[in-house]
Amino acid sequence: MALELRDVTKTLGAETHIYPTSLAFEVGGFNILLGATNAGKSTLIKLMAGLEKPTTGEVWADGENVTGVSPQKRRIALVHQFFVNYPHMTVFENIASPLRVQGVPRGEIETRVKQAADILQLGPMLQRRPQELSGGQQQRCALARAIVKDARAIFLDEPLANLDYKLREELREQLPDLLAGRGTIVVYATSEPSEALLLGGTTALVHDGRVVQTGPTTETYRTPQSLTAAQVFSDPPINIAPVTKRGDEMWMGEAISWPVFGEAAALADGPYTVGIRPHHVTPYEPDDVSIAFRGEVRITELSGSESVAHFAVGDRTWVSLAPGVHPYRIGDAHEFHMIPGQCFYFDVGGQLAAKGREHG
Repeated sequence: MALELRDVTKTLGAETHIYPTSLAFEVGGFNILLGATNAGKSTLIKLMAGLEKPTTGEVWADGENVTGVSPQKRRIALVHQFFVNYPHMTVFENIASPLRVQGVPRGEIETRVKQAADILQLGPMLQRRPQELSGGQQQRCALARAIVKDARAIFLDEPLANLDYKLREELREQLPDLLAGRGTIVVYATSEPSEALLLGGTTALVHDGRVVQTGPTTETYRTPQSLTAAQVFSDPPINIAPVTKRGDEMWMGEAISWPVFGEAAALADGPYTVGIRPHHVTPYEPDDVSIAFRGEVRITELSGSESVAHFAVGDRTWVSLAPGVHPYRIGDAHEFHMIPGQCFYFDVGGQLAAKGREHG
């Protein structure tokens, strides 16, 4: 199966929700829509699923124009972050409902429902009603109903957002294997860059109703083609600042500079924007070549496994994300180390001009 959006738009009155967008999805692997809340991910899913009709453009499936065809006739499954179950049915009946509609034999229904229930840890709850379940259990029920269905396309709109941390991590690992080999297109919307990286596949970066970059997930992460793409695919936010290339050095203001090499060495002298992800700005000297500078700590976020510090660099606030617990004090000037080899450089138009030797 193939699924395509062909130059679709979506407007409501004078407001544009989706600007002209073309996307193509094939069976195999995850197709991820990554973007912040209200970026347009849910609207794109509704257009693909037939829940909304594009203002202009077309939706094609298997070489057929299905624009305007109802979701019921498209053999799709859809799971939102807000669980939807039938309150008058048991968990078993909820999961089995699409199979009964398809006329699947009773014995096969029982087998498939139990398999899906076991995977999603719902086996002991099959005879309960949804109102007897926790929120996380209800969402697992909705997921099981989508998985058990013989759908041509499965749309998952931030389906793990309301689950507890442990179950969310488990399902992130299980979902690719669970949905593999079904001959089904899987489109997964998320606002979390880390989730996109864990799921792999192909990622489309969505920002303000536009798809700003599409490609294999790891490649898109390592080589964002614009500053906007880099900002979408970074959490905590990517650190940025205006810089100027002078000869073989890059200057951030008049106090901080570093030598340039690789692609950056070939850049013409002049203004650029540097971008570097927070985990490449550390409160200690890393093994890699780095430059040191001081910044006033403004906010700290500590956990048992990592430390986040928001600190002033000139008139900007940067973020450092480092493993372990570090003794920050609000208001103190702290030494930080930046790895130039992990920098991106964007031109005055916001397009990628050069990057360091490698990125992770």
